[in-house]
Amino acid sequence: MKVTRKILAEKILGYLQHEISLQQLADWAEIQVMEGVFDEKDFDLLNDIVSRIGLADVRAFGLQWEDCEEFLIKLGYNVKVEAKAVKPFYSSKTLR
Repeated sequence: MKVTRKILAEKILGYLQHEISLQQLADWAEIQVMEGVFDEKDFDLLNDIVSRIGLADVRAFGLQWEDCEEFLIKLGYNVKVEAKAVKPFYSSKTLR
């Protein structure tokens, strides 16, 4: 599979939305680095970001929210965070 801006952005968003784990994202990135099939017109950008993500499972490197935001911006995406209340939160103290 050829890695494009869209595919890479979808993977990063999948991680941020808890659809895939950090380990799954890092494993995917490591495979892509080894296969080296990136969209030619964005090769350097894609290779740089995927290489960095491939190291995210190493404690010294990690992957912060700011890293993901920076990657998405470089890929041409505007990042917006939205939170929705799922259900009211009741602690054991409020139920007494």
